[in-house]
Amino acid sequence: MKKILFLFMLSLLFIGCGGSKKSVAATNSPIISKKKSKTPKKVKSIIDYAKTFQGTQYKYGGTTKRGMDCSGLIYTSFKKEAVVLPRTSRAMATQGKAVPLKKATIGDLLFFKTNKNKNVINHVGLVVQTDDGIQFIHASTSRGVIISNLDEKYWNNCFVGARRIL
Repeated sequence: MKKILFLFMLSLLFIGCGGSKKSVAATNSPIISKKKSKTPKKVKSIIDYAKTFQGTQYKYGGTTKRGMDCSGLIYTSFKKEAVVLPRTSRAMATQGKAVPLKKATIGDLLFFKTNKNKNVINHVGLVVQTDDGIQFIHASTSRGVIISNLDEKYWNNCFVGARRIL
């Protein structure tokens, strides 16, 4: 009798294990599958690298953690991914293709005229987020490398265009 009970319990164990294989196969769905990012790897790498400079002080012509200017930040970040851009924001503004602000996305460049007579592009930033307004990383003369929101009055008033490089 004990032998029969033991065999019965053992068979339940094997049946239970066999059933679990089916349920595992049936659950190979969204929980297990990897979600694909909409942001290309190269763009993500450029942004991640640019963010490593957050807090770096502003230095005209700078391209290192010892000091960085706005175009230096963009130039250096893209260069890390073998994308060579001109060194100045004015020259960068001729690269890639123009994008309407409504269609700007992560990785696009934003251009500004912040000088008093506002006749020349002299500032550039890199879009890092578009969920809660357009946020961009750049090197501010007063605060160094920071992330700002295009909804801020100052930046919104100086904005002149967006361009897609990748």
